[in-house]
Amino acid sequence: MGTPAGAGPELVRRPRRRVHRAWAVAGVTFLVLLASAAFRSSLGVLLVPIEDDLGWTRTDTSIAVSVNLVVYGIAAPFAAALLERIGVRRTAVAALVLIAAGCLGTLGMSAPWQLSALWGVVIGVATGSVALVFGAIVANRWFVARRGLVVGLLGAAWATGQLIFLPLLAAIVDTWGWEAASITIAVVCVALVPLVAGVLRDHPRDVGLEPYGGADESVTAGEVPSAWSAVLSALVILKEVALTRSFLLLAGTFFVCGWTTNGIISSHFVPAAHDHGMPATTAAGLLAVVGVFDIVGTIGSGWLTDRFDPRLLLAAYYTLRGMALLAVPAVLAPGVEPPLLVIVALFGLDWVATVPPTVILCRTAFGAERGGVVFGWVFAAHMIGAGVAAAASGALRAASGDYTSAWLLAGALAIAAAVGSLALPRKEPVPAA
Repeated sequence: MGTPAGAGPELVRRPRRRVHRAWAVAGVTFLVLLASAAFRSSLGVLLVPIEDDLGWTRTDTSIAVSVNLVVYGIAAPFAAALLERIGVRRTAVAALVLIAAGCLGTLGMSAPWQLSALWGVVIGVATGSVALVFGAIVANRWFVARRGLVVGLLGAAWATGQLIFLPLLAAIVDTWGWEAASITIAVVCVALVPLVAGVLRDHPRDVGLEPYGGADESVTAGEVPSAWSAVLSALVILKEVALTRSFLLLAGTFFVCGWTTNGIISSHFVPAAHDHGMPATTAAGLLAVVGVFDIVGTIGSGWLTDRFDPRLLLAAYYTLRGMALLAVPAVLAPGVEPPLLVIVALFGLDWVATVPPTVILCRTAFGAERGGVVFGWVFAAHMIGAGVAAAASGALRAASGDYTSAWLLAGALAIAAAVGSLALPRKEPVPAA
């Protein structure tokens, strides 16, 4: 039969391409990391109000900060192993519920040890379970193509959460008190639970899909380990890799990364700026600027990691960070001057830019199956470095009356990490388990 008169050529409909579920999983993971990082670091803006309200000393509250940082880091490698048993979705839901419970528990505090127990241990374990290692595992499972970019995006969530929301929480504290900030955190965590439960899945195969970009032949489905064997696996992997050159350098440079970010900037930038006459809200606003620049820097680092030698990228990032830290004593002032804004921008551009190259180097050196757990231990070194720096920087401030020596020490360590990054080998042979 011919075409009816007046009818045009038949249109051929092309099937619509559906967005791969991996992007939805990455988006929800981004929100989880954003929230958990913001809430873990929010203690920085709560310290002084808690001290004033409950009559505690800076030593009392600093202990809680240090405990939080160390527990947060140590939880990571075990979380990486237990994810194989518990699953990504259950881990995220449990972590959000624990964060909410820990925050609400602070409303009834009467002694400093309770702050260390609630914020240091409970919230430290919960946020450590859904930190950078959590994001790295999601990226490794759900993405083959664009993996470095996704790690960068998730790293940006982790850093942005702990910086950009601090002014908001500070405003809540100023208006309604620190208790209102704790309640706000708990409410947001509970609100995220249905979204996490509805979208997150442990593996693409759970919904009949391959990872974005095609099958990853280096990851195979195996028997789900018991919780105890998963924990033992984390310890066995640490034993096997602990003395390798790659692990020592990756853990050492990430120890410095933690020292020069969470350890001194997150914990001491606001009080250091206060020493120079800058209002706390202004200093917190500068940390928010760091968070804004971090989005650009970390995503850009993920893009670069897909294209260039990650060892060279790490060397560049640590060098820039070291130069910025060394300049801080000369630029801090009562007001915000252009040189300080340049330093803040540098902090932001390489705040978590170190994460995508480090994740890829862990995977390259130790394989897809071990890479997540190895990065967990490397991340533990990061947070131990942060905990040590938080205490050491405070001690240097108490001994000298200012933070100059603390900034100079941090800058020198960053330069040393740049040199260490260049010494990383391309591949580390590790015997099979």
